[in-house]
Amino acid sequence: MHPLLSAEQAVLGAVLLDPDQLSHLGWLAPDHFYRPVHQALFGALRKLHGDGHPALSADGPLPLSWVIDAVDEARLHVRGLTSVYAHTLIQACPRIEHAPVYGRMVLEGAIHRTIAQHAIGLHQAARADAVQGEVERVLRRADVLTGVLTDLARRWGTDPRPVAPTGAPTAAWAVPPTVQTDQVAEDERFLLAVLTEQPRAMDEVAAWLRPGDFADPAHGRLYRCLSALHHRGEPIDRITLLWEAQRRGLLSDGTLSGEQLAAVCDGMVPGSADWFGHRVMRHSLTRTAAASARAVRALAEDEVLVPGRLINHALHALDPLAEVRTRWAIANGSPTRKPRTSAPSAGGPPPARVQAARARSTPLAAASPPAPTGPIPAPAAARPPARGHH
Repeated sequence: MHPLLSAEQAVLGAVLLDPDQLSHLGWLAPDHFYRPVHQALFGALRKLHGDGHPALSADGPLPLSWVIDAVDEARLHVRGLTSVYAHTLIQACPRIEHAPVYGRMVLEGAIHRTIAQHAIGLHQAARADAVQGEVERVLRRADVLTGVLTDLARRWGTDPRPVAPTGAPTAAWAVPPTVQTDQVAEDERFLLAVLTEQPRAMDEVAAWLRPGDFADPAHGRLYRCLSALHHRGEPIDRITLLWEAQRRGLLSDGTLSGEQLAAVCDGMVPGSADWFGHRVMRHSLTRTAAASARAVRALAEDEVLVPGRLINHALHALDPLAEVRTRWAIANGSPTRKPRTSAPSAGGPPPARVQAARARSTPLAAASPPAPTGPIPAPAAARPPARGHH
């Protein structure tokens, strides 16, 4: 049996045996469970607990009505749940007092699963926008994914900040790049031709267009040559561009041939550099979004990564998209988005983060913990670990 399934059964069995365990699982939600039947049952247990079920105030052994009513409530939302399975869950719980640890395992699985699902959504949006020549859908999905990562970080009790993965990339990262279409290559050639024919047009795109925005590496290196001539204030034409390309080794390493360079320079294309530049930039944004989505999904599918590292590595994988997005906003005259900040507040970490961290690390030993440095809410009155049912 998969450890995640065992953890889901164990945390439900613990709550069925001792409803007071729900007071230690306030950070766990029904949708964190993988199986729909487990989602429905945990939601029912929370509802009965919140409504003040009579079994909670009963003296002596826990009444069997707690289990029966929980199963009946869950049946309203899912099929196939029986009282027999509820008792199977009870038997699957080794130690009732370990419920917060079992809940943490469930939350870990939910974090990996949720990040992978939103990464897939971002990748699908990038592919759709690339076909339709738009970016609105992919920008919305990127905002959603960033918000999900921030929310999951707070639930887990960690500080959301981009952290680069250490060590060599895994095989899951070795994903082939997006196939370059004829339209993308044509837009790039047309832009280079306009910039060569109209040197002043470099002023229109130099502030936001970068060599890495070109899908064809040869076109990107050729644009770098144009940018260098423009930066030095030197004249730009087919001869100076050929000379700069030779100085940078584009002819000697086989990146370009003289004939290919001449074909770009001699292509008389009527049009605006700003217009072609925007098209190249749109392709770059959707292409970068797809690459970031693949990287985030590869991270989420790595079961070795603990949630804190997974979230921070995923935020780092989105940084290239944020950089391209900032330049896209500049190209369109829009205000740039504020960068993510992770500086702690003057009053310390948020209470929700503290609560999540404490819930994940509640000591199980009987030894007294060290003296706290700040006020800690008084724990709820503990019910005997095993009350049983009658």
